[in-house]
This record gives sequence, C-alpha cells and structure tokens, in this order.
Amino acid sequence: MSVETLTAIAGASLSLAFSYLPGLNRWYETLDGTAKRLLMLAVLTLTAFALYALACTPYAGLLQIPLACDAAGAISLLRLLLSALIANQAVYSLTPRFDGRLGQGDETA
Repeated sequence: MSVETLTAIAGASLSLAFSYLPGLNRWYETLDGTAKRLLMLAVLTLTAFALYALACTPYAGLLQIPLACDAAGAISLLRLLLSALIANQAVYSLTPRFDGRLGQGDETA
C-alpha cells in the first residue's frame, strides 16, 4: 500500500471517528461548519508536522518514517497533507450523521 493511500485512509478514519465515536460525535456536532473544518485542518496539520519532526530525529529509521528531513520531504509531506484533508472532508460530507438514537430515523406515524 502506498503512502498516499495510507494518508487518505488516515484522513478518512479521523472523519469517521468524529462522526461516530460516542461522546466525541456529540461534542463535534455542536460546532458550526467552519469550526469543524478548522479543527480537522488543525489536527491533520499538527500530525503532519509531528511526523516531519520525527523524520528529523535519529529515531526516523527505527520508526520507519517514509519521509526525508529535507525540502523534498517537506514538499512531499504537504502533498500528503492535502490528500488527507481531501479524504477527510469527502468522507465527512458523504457519511450520514448518527445522533445516538437507534430506531428513531425517518419513521412516519
């Protein structure tokens, strides 16, 4: 599996976690649309920067981080971040919201 595919899966998984994990999904639904998008941007960007910082340590080989600690690695990381953001927002917009009430959907009386 390529790094790009894994990055897209990570972005999508983050979106699914905020949509469906009990407690987290209730808190996330209280935010407005702009706050939701900014939160996802912040979480994914912080993760990317942390990964790049780890790539610049002696532990990069031990952790098998597939990034070089140079300009090319930073540009590659930006591409991966964009892929994760696109997957994250696409999955969020395509998945139905779950409000925790099983059996109470669009039933008519």
